[in-house]
Amino acid sequence: SRWEEEKKEDGVKWMQLEHRGPYFVPPYEPLPEDVQFYYDGKPLKLSLATEEIATFYAKMLDHEYTTKEIFQNNFFHDWRKEMTSEEQEIIKDLDKCDFREIHKYFVDKNEARKALPKEEKQKLKEEADKIQEEYGYCILDGHREKIGNFKTEPPGLFRGRGEHPKMGMLKKRIMPEDVIINCSRDSKIPEPPEGHKWKEVRFDNTVTWLASWTENIQNTLKYIMLNPSSKLKGEKDWQKYEVARRLKDVVHKIRAQYRKDWKSKEIKKRQRAVALYFIDKLALRAGNEKEEGETADTVGCCSLRVEHIQLHPQLDGQEHVVEFDFLGKDSIRYYNKVSVEKPVFKNLQLFMKNKDPTDDLFDQLTTTFLNKHLQHLMDGLTAKVFRTYNASITLQEQLKALTNPEDNVAGKLLSYNRANRAVAILCNHQRSIPKTFARSMQVLQEKIDAKKKQVEEAQEEVKKAEDEFKDTKDAKAEANVEKKKKLLKRLEEQLAKMNIQATDKEENKQIALGTSKLNYLDPRISVAWCKKFGIPIERIYNKTQREKFAWAIDMAGEDFEF
Repeated sequence: SRWEEEKKEDGVKWMQLEHRGPYFVPPYEPLPEDVQFYYDGKPLKLSLATEEIATFYAKMLDHEYTTKEIFQNNFFHDWRKEMTSEEQEIIKDLDKCDFREIHKYFVDKNEARKALPKEEKQKLKEEADKIQEEYGYCILDGHREKIGNFKTEPPGLFRGRGEHPKMGMLKKRIMPEDVIINCSRDSKIPEPPEGHKWKEVRFDNTVTWLASWTENIQNTLKYIMLNPSSKLKGEKDWQKYEVARRLKDVVHKIRAQYRKDWKSKEIKKRQRAVALYFIDKLALRAGNEKEEGETADTVGCCSLRVEHIQLHPQLDGQEHVVEFDFLGKDSIRYYNKVSVEKPVFKNLQLFMKNKDPTDDLFDQLTTTFLNKHLQHLMDGLTAKVFRTYNASITLQEQLKALTNPEDNVAGKLLSYNRANRAVAILCNHQRSIPKTFARSMQVLQEKIDAKKKQVEEAQEEVKKAEDEFKDTKDAKAEANVEKKKKLLKRLEEQLAKMNIQATDKEENKQIALGTSKLNYLDPRISVAWCKKFGIPIERIYNKTQREKFAWAIDMAGEDFEF
């Protein structure tokens, strides 16, 4: 199996790497003469650079972002920096800018593209495939591997997730001069586009990226990496779950240790033990320290403040309840009421004593200190490994508890989704209710009502046929009874399937199943479940996901245990 080929020495990821470099976004195409920008009611011809940035804003006019003050301010500030001095003299107020004609032009263009005849669409697809063939693959140690994101990101306005303070800022165009290329020394080094040169060419086989550049908004590095289906990525994924499986053997010792530390004489140790309990029991993220004012005010376990929790000696018939309310990663709200063990509750009271709401709850704890401790407990252990371990174990236990071998495929799939939902709730993977939810639910309900009617009619038909058979006792009438019963059974199965679909849809409306499925759940658990219960794997994983998890589909038999 290609997952089990010879291992390389430590740190070395490949011996040979050859590729074409990134595919750059085509240059800006100016607007047609008859599409105009208006300032203070009068048409104003913009310079090319200024016009391009105006189109970024115009395209987003019908989006909620452009109604937000912070987005408008950031955009206008960055846009003015790119204007000519003449334009800066005229354009001083965003409220006087009218982008509607430009917006309409792009909406129409989009509609026209959707309405293209089949042959035209096929032609565009062939052009895209040609680019994919040329830039979308590399040669890695003799294997032709697919590249993940081989195109540079187009310029535009930064959106960010949640209420990001930098939303609306200008994401600049990536040029070859910004890009570092990584390949093997003896390979054919990729040519930069004509008239340009690379920032640098490296031959570093201890990393797996093919090209990198720094984006201008958060000053973070962006990489071109291999596709998740590639051998290197598959191995990395597999290793991640193997580390989480190792935790299974020592987790009882770790739990015993942090329970002991709740009574430690050192407050620092007590804080570490309570934080670890939260990371283990609630799958909280560790929460890395961030630069002041750098990003949105989001926290994790170690950076919780006193204002983020409330203690209730009793609440809703439970004792020692901690009420959490904070913004986690990507500004997603984490709200949860949890009954905790008494020593944890007592310790939290102690940690909160004489503190202001904005003080740190774990004031003596850093993620570095916590991760050092975890590393000492088990090689390779971090807070994230707990999340992976608890997510995977939860899925496996829930599947055992919920799957009824007697159920049909639809019933078993509902059990699978319910097990996956339990994990998504544990990891707080939420989504906003889809805009189309109410309408699609209504359509489904109408279908269910129509099917119910068909079932009732079929029941009548069966009764009629049975009466006829009683009277005549002939073979033809008997065959008719069987035929009507078969039809009724089929209709009843279809109705049951629709009802399951409606239940699933309703239970799923605010939960994002994809994140845990792709990042926290050992795919071998799902593959084994499919094989055990005769469920086609494509009912659980789509084509892209099956490519990403090819290693698991290869490896796991029906008796795999995480």
